[in-house]
Amino acid sequence: MTVAPEPLIVAESPEPVELDVFAPEPQRRWTVLLRLLLAVPQLIAVWLLQVAGTVVVIVGWFGALVLGRLPEWCGELLRSILAYEVRVVSYVLLLVDVYPPFTFDTAPVTYPVRVWFPAPTGLNRLAVLFRFLLALPMLVVTNLLYAGWSTVALIVWLVTLILGRQPRPLFEASAAGLRIHARTMAYFLLLTPAYPWGLFGDRAPASEQAPVSPTRPLLVSTAGRVLVVVFLILGIIADVTSTTVSSTDNDDDTSSEIVAHSAR
Repeated sequence: MTVAPEPLIVAESPEPVELDVFAPEPQRRWTVLLRLLLAVPQLIAVWLLQVAGTVVVIVGWFGALVLGRLPEWCGELLRSILAYEVRVVSYVLLLVDVYPPFTFDTAPVTYPVRVWFPAPTGLNRLAVLFRFLLALPMLVVTNLLYAGWSTVALIVWLVTLILGRQPRPLFEASAAGLRIHARTMAYFLLLTPAYPWGLFGDRAPASEQAPVSPTRPLLVSTAGRVLVVVFLILGIIADVTSTTVSSTDNDDDTSSEIVAHSAR
């Protein structure tokens, strides 16, 4: 006699994705100098995984609508892809010096960046149906954060190269951006019903218990929070500027076509 599995229950207070980053100090300057070049193979691997992950997300979305949960195989694969991406991004952001391993393990014990996913739980079908719209505000925020960080990437790179490490406020701001990215993508990929939060870090714990890592709990100083705001503002400026330039180029192309047509 086959026993039917118990239905998953949607948690009242779903747990978010947690992030451990054990930052080594100091970093090797030659790896900082060649960081982008060294990261190229990893970035190619991330792109290929994201392409494959797109198909899995679509299948998982339909599955979650029918079952009220993400199919197990979809969840396992998407967790592995997201964890891999987070490790590579942390390396590019100069948060860690250790080269990311080519592994699908979600939390390899030998790597200083580990992503901890909550246990699979039931999903609200209505929230699944409108998941993209629900996640859109935080997707915009994370994109603006990375756009803003990219505008000062050269400065970050020079500071890290000269000092051999990231200044603490910069580490906090970069880690906060990485964690909100991981939480946003986990929500978007249906890996958790927990809406992403914690852009400016966590509250200080009431107890004197030692932190698990520099990012769990993530305590962001005033200087770190200011940098997060600066990244957001720079991202908005970069987005507006690129939109304006694109619009201007389109207008110029249209004007050129009109002039050429008139000349005929």
